[in-house]
Amino acid sequence: MTRLTNITRLLVVLPSWIGDSVMATPALRAIRAALPDAHITVLARPGLESVLHGCPWINEFVVGRAKGLSGTLRLTRRLKSSRCDTAILFPNSFSTALVCRLAGIPRRIGYDRDRRGFLLTDRCSPPRRDDGRYAVTPAVTYYLDLVRFVFGEAPGSEPVDRRLELWMSDADREAATEILRQACVANDQPIVVLNPGANRLDKRWPADRFATVADHLARERGAAVLVTGSPGECDVVEAVRDAAASPIVDLTRSGVTLSSLKAVLARASLLITNDTGPRHIAAAVGTPVVTLFGPTDPRWTTLDFPHQVELIADPTLVEGHVADDHAQRCDITKITVEQVIVAANQLLACRAVGDVGHLGQRGRDEARK
Repeated sequence: MTRLTNITRLLVVLPSWIGDSVMATPALRAIRAALPDAHITVLARPGLESVLHGCPWINEFVVGRAKGLSGTLRLTRRLKSSRCDTAILFPNSFSTALVCRLAGIPRRIGYDRDRRGFLLTDRCSPPRRDDGRYAVTPAVTYYLDLVRFVFGEAPGSEPVDRRLELWMSDADREAATEILRQACVANDQPIVVLNPGANRLDKRWPADRFATVADHLARERGAAVLVTGSPGECDVVEAVRDAAASPIVDLTRSGVTLSSLKAVLARASLLITNDTGPRHIAAAVGTPVVTLFGPTDPRWTTLDFPHQVELIADPTLVEGHVADDHAQRCDITKITVEQVIVAANQLLACRAVGDVGHLGQRGRDEARK
């Protein structure tokens, strides 16, 4: 594909999931570097714009979903008014390609999959395994390779900044300060955030085990323990809180939003989470993370972030096999409480001696401004 140099108004379609959108930030950085003078509009699912609010590489957000006929038509009208000459589609969905075509955007670039190739003007071939199925590719790499395709560079041809990055407003920081004040968290007290939810039940480590870890960290580390989740995860958040002997702050009842969650996580000493969106938010603001992986392969979400421990249900899975194909073997309950406590203590010990690295210190400094 010839390098595109004549883009003046670009639409970037973000992925639908929080974590994937955060993992698209290195690609957004690369796009802005390639197009310093272009007007960049980002199409985001409702709610996701608050996660990327403050991004210096974005000129404008369009918020909406191509859901149903009426939703598709409304979004089509809004995209037409943006007058974009090119669209880069990070998600693989048919609907995003359709709405960009209906909006009359002349050039539409994305991966040729999910039967949507005829809706694209420039089709990038997704990586595949020998058996024809899609290869396990880290999301950060997947989005950056699409950007390289747009600008005529071979995948992996140049070193590129792969850091996840997010931004916080004064309002985000003030909201986090108020949440922690109401929770009676001392300024010098380590803060541990638990995230026991996930979009699939088989990705959720048992709530009672999260509670056991919380009790240990409160007792042995003097940690203030907070638990968070989406509006649809209140049941599992409540289950963790009810199973714990120590007091746990329920962020779902404190008015936390995705925006203020960024600032809360930036103030935290540690996040313990299943494989879901807050993991990527924490990494983007520099907070150490323990991530629990069951029947989802960790290679889909590989991060260049040093302050993390990945606990994998079956680390003996042979090369060439993918955890997603071995649900029983990779049952998340195989991860023990002891493993999580050891990983948490390891990262908290590094935090205590100041070994948080440049990324972590930057995120915390920004949160405390």
